[in-house]
Amino acid sequence: MQDTIAQSIQLAVAPVFMLTAVAAMIGALATRLARIIDRGRVLEEKLEDLDSPMLAHEKHIHDELQLLRRRARLVNGAMTLLTLAAALIGATVLELFLVETATAKTLSLVPWTFMSGVVCFVSALLCFLVETILAGRTLNFGRRRKR
Repeated sequence: MQDTIAQSIQLAVAPVFMLTAVAAMIGALATRLARIIDRGRVLEEKLEDLDSPMLAHEKHIHDELQLLRRRARLVNGAMTLLTLAAALIGATVLELFLVETATAKTLSLVPWTFMSGVVCFVSALLCFLVETILAGRTLNFGRRRKR
């Protein structure tokens, strides 16, 4: 029995490393979302302070706010996928332990839960990639804006 438990723990190590990667991605995305929200608040304050002769500047602010909304939706989608990935990978660890220690052989869902978790993780990475591409579009290193 003790050998079975030790073997179960060894099998669960790989999914646990995956959970570490998921947690790191959630942290990174939470930081990005916080920065998006902060930038949106700054832009909304600027919009409230604008005088009516500055309508051209107002359009630029609305465009940037729209882009921030798109980025926030992507980050939220990625975080949802990562949370689902974490739940599926956690279920994989639980299943690995239960399948190895159960006296009766049960139908193993391990491949399905693990692969589903990986698919969610990769999908979240793709959302993250799209969000960073959108973020890069707002950069104006050294370029002057026409006013």
